[in-house]
Amino acid sequence: METGLKGKNVLVPGSSSGIGLAIAQVLADEGANVVLAARREDVVRAEAEKLPSAVGIGIDLNLDGAPARLVEAAEKAFGPVDVLILNSGGPPPGGAADVSDEQTLAAVNQLLLQHIRLTNLVLPGMRERGWGRIVAVGSSGVQSPLPNLALSNIGRAGLAGYLKTLAGEVAKDGVTVNMVLPGRIDTDRVASLDAGAAKRTGKTPEEARASSEATIPAGRYGKPEEFGAVVAFLASDPAAYVTGEQIRCDGGLVRSY
Repeated sequence: METGLKGKNVLVPGSSSGIGLAIAQVLADEGANVVLAARREDVVRAEAEKLPSAVGIGIDLNLDGAPARLVEAAEKAFGPVDVLILNSGGPPPGGAADVSDEQTLAAVNQLLLQHIRLTNLVLPGMRERGWGRIVAVGSSGVQSPLPNLALSNIGRAGLAGYLKTLAGEVAKDGVTVNMVLPGRIDTDRVASLDAGAAKRTGKTPEEARASSEATIPAGRYGKPEEFGAVVAFLASDPAAYVTGEQIRCDGGLVRSY
């Protein structure tokens, strides 16, 4: 299948490791010019050097003005952003009864506001050119809230509502807006969650992982590159009629349609 991504300019925040890095790698393999961004500047620059046409930018998007600086740097490197990936790390785990105002505001800033700011910066150009892709990395918790991840559930649910509304407003301009929901993807983030579960239940991390895998019909954790392939399709030309959707990549973990 011809994706039409060759020569497109892609911005991937949160791409020093895990799902974000896998997305950047898959899109680069399709011939896109990729801007990787993350707080760990040395790591993100090193990863960018491994790709055919990529740059790495060290930045903390939680800081004032950081989204504008990132988009400016991306445009300086390759030109206007054609594909925006909305991705960030997750807030710390914890129950809903324990969250504070400060924690909630931080989670909303990390999982919602910084993504809105990035979108607002690149969307006018996409609409003017008549082509654009916005793909957000969500969580299965958007559709089935996850225990002990209250802050993630709160912030990502807000992002889902924003994206669904936006999709209806910009579809006529050739801009699609979608969300991909990972289940248990084999990343450092999931390993840390397994370690936390092991500590709470008195299991070893290996036992906690095995218990988690037993709840997944596929019987295993997903590979980051498998998730990246789903994102790449949604960013492609053939996916032009797919918008406003939440697509799960979870091995069948969430049992509802």
